[in-house]
Amino acid sequence: MNDPHQGAAPDTRLDAFNRLDAAAAVETLIACCASRAWAQRVAAGRPYATASALLAESDAALAALTEADLDQALAGHPRIGERPAAAHNPASTREQSGLSGASQQVLADLAEGNREYEARFGHVYLVCASGRGADELLGVLRQRLRNDPVTERAVMRGELGAINRLRLERLVAEPT
Repeated sequence: MNDPHQGAAPDTRLDAFNRLDAAAAVETLIACCASRAWAQRVAAGRPYATASALLAESDAALAALTEADLDQALAGHPRIGERPAAAHNPASTREQSGLSGASQQVLADLAEGNREYEARFGHVYLVCASGRGADELLGVLRQRLRNDPVTERAVMRGELGAINRLRLERLVAEPT
């Protein structure tokens, strides 16, 4: 008897994501980005033929977010240099791992910079921290404090897009 699966491509994590029911897909995506509008749009775009198609839809969904949707997304991120709370995505700990071993002075400067940033812009300092050390993140924070609010909002949206892409890539990446 012939095996019907013989010669068929192996099931992938992208295939598994595509098969989730709508509610499970949205909840899975909210673990990547706390914006419900973003998660709903990306989930509605399934099935995705490739990870690249998924990432492209993520970018389009991000570009379509309202300011309120962006604020909801930001609520899912801890301050840089602070231990994430239960409401934050556990991925934040991994993404901020470059802060481990930072000096107390750099951590204090980050905390002060976070306060100044939030007072100036009204939201958490969001940066794609993956692979970056504490000194670099502090330097980026100081530079971004020089931005006007409109420019900074655009920069923040770009950083959110980079974070979303990293998390989606991890979601559908094939184990090695």
